[in-house]
Amino acid sequence: MGNRVDLGDSGYGTHFKRIGEQFGPFDLAVLKCGQYNEKWAFVHSFPEDTVKAASDLRAKCFLPVHHSRFLLAQHNWFEPLERVTALAEANKLPVLTLLIGEKVKLDNLLRQSFYQWWKDIQ
Repeated sequence: MGNRVDLGDSGYGTHFKRIGEQFGPFDLAVLKCGQYNEKWAFVHSFPEDTVKAASDLRAKCFLPVHHSRFLLAQHNWFEPLERVTALAEANKLPVLTLLIGEKVKLDNLLRQSFYQWWKDIQ
């Protein structure tokens, strides 16, 4: 089945780089991005941390999760996706921004198109 590591809820740390060096590169990284707060930095990732973690993991692309579901933190509902997509673009790192319920073709990750769906509801 290949190498797997489950990090659970995780803020950014050096463990991402170690995992990337030992097990990477990865085709896809599914990473937390949302419900962040300075007080929860070790549990919930800020968008900047999500992009850094994807880079450290040596992921070819990443899927931000843990956003746009419920309001736990004080940021705007769409802020995590706004920030993470801008940062991913600046770092030339493909990001999958799935509409809730949308499917991903795992054998065709980099040839799929995803749009910034949250802009339609702002």
